[in-house]
Amino acid sequence: MAAKSESAAPFNVVVVGQDGRLMYEALLFAASLRQSDPGFSGRLFVAEPQPGPLWPGDPRMKQSDARAAFDRLGAEILPFESRHFGHAYPYGNKIEALLALPEGEPFVFFDTDTLITGPLSEVPFDFSRPCASLKAEGTWPQIELYGPGYAEIWKSLYDRFGLDFESTLDLSQPDEYWRRYLYFNAGFFFYECPGVFGRRYLEIALAIRDDPPEAAQLQVFDPWLDQVALPLVIHALGGARRTIPADTLDGRTSCHYRTFPLLFAREEDRVVEVLREAASPNWIKKVLKEYEPIRRLVYQPKGDRIRGMFDRDHLPRREQMIRNQIKKAGLWMR
Repeated sequence: MAAKSESAAPFNVVVVGQDGRLMYEALLFAASLRQSDPGFSGRLFVAEPQPGPLWPGDPRMKQSDARAAFDRLGAEILPFESRHFGHAYPYGNKIEALLALPEGEPFVFFDTDTLITGPLSEVPFDFSRPCASLKAEGTWPQIELYGPGYAEIWKSLYDRFGLDFESTLDLSQPDEYWRRYLYFNAGFFFYECPGVFGRRYLEIALAIRDDPPEAAQLQVFDPWLDQVALPLVIHALGGARRTIPADTLDGRTSCHYRTFPLLFAREEDRVVEVLREAASPNWIKKVLKEYEPIRRLVYQPKGDRIRGMFDRDHLPRREQMIRNQIKKAGLWMR
């Protein structure tokens, strides 16, 4: 019951938008939220990195039509400073953006390559118990022959920050199999205060980047740093693998599609319908058609061609096989 009353209160939603692909994806995200959850009463922020020494150019969204479309959708552009990551590690935007959000107000962060496909305001969030996306693959750590294993590497990180390692293990999974260890995709996460979450996220990410424990020193952290730090943050703040129903985010309520060719290849018809409807108003279309993958796949029939290449009930087991088929047909774009 507590979770339901918690979720009934307004909460903030944030994505990162900057010049280029993320701007177009963020606009589609905002349009899909308004379309799929017209009763959403929280604030929608599009966090925008500002020019500074960590960016070689100006990362801000320059198209006036796009900014006007965000305004029409009730999205607030939220400037933030890049003090630690910037161009060298743009995934760090999701960490630094949190520090610009209203302190003490619950939030849900989404990657921009996400569509809202159901009523987000009805998800029974318990904002005191964070979690993140389990739509993940075993991308980190990469185990070296004769080197430390999963358990040794992950335990060294938990020990570094004074966190209990054993309680994070999924004992239903085999020892030294990546799913046994707490690992998320950073495509969504939430908490009761962005400042608390963001400061802890920043502290842990910088410590791992700048001075990893000995067992992890041979590991590559780019581009995985945000996903390596995230389970430590969630565990430190009292979260768990899953604190919301499995059929909500990454289910009926949201779709982290990652790229438009993959969306057309493998997502349900309902997701494609949400995409097409969100992209249909002329004032949104005016902006989105500037981006080639959307123009060719959504507004032209090339998306349907990709869709016809695959049986959604019998997809190739590995994502790379899907990508290779699309590339062979000359339809891959990002």
